[in-house]
Amino acid sequence: MNTDPLCTQLAEALQQRGWMMATAESCTGGMIAAACTALSGSSNWFERGYVTYSNEAKAESLGVDPAAIASHGAVSEVVARAMAFGAARHSRAQAAVAVTGVAGPTGGTPDKPVGTVWFGFSVDGRLSSETVRFDGGRAAVREATTKHALERLLALVRAA
Repeated sequence: MNTDPLCTQLAEALQQRGWMMATAESCTGGMIAAACTALSGSSNWFERGYVTYSNEAKAESLGVDPAAIASHGAVSEVVARAMAFGAARHSRAQAAVAVTGVAGPTGGTPDKPVGTVWFGFSVDGRLSSETVRFDGGRAAVREATTKHALERLLALVRAA
């Protein structure tokens, strides 16, 4: 997966505003942060990344309410938004992206089948979220999630 062009565009958009970004990742396990920091000079616009795979990590590192996880599940809009909010709040970033999903091949349910991913975004203090269902195996879901997260964050930063 070559995300260099997306990351380059995101870097330019962030730097034009004097902004930094942060990531909060569950199902991608740091792939979004890795894509961003693969670019030389990324320390000018990438502030930090959280890999919060467990529910405890989401609560401890990002401030996600354990009751929200218990009632809605880790793969939910509420948790994705809380992760994005927490990543922005616990960093010096003006833009944050969060992902939580079911990469598979196990873990899917009728309500949240394999490939279901919730995205949370915090851009200049505004929260937004969306869900996407990706096809394919674990690697394909994680790569598609990484690409989509970068594309949407870029669009939101440009629109801010």
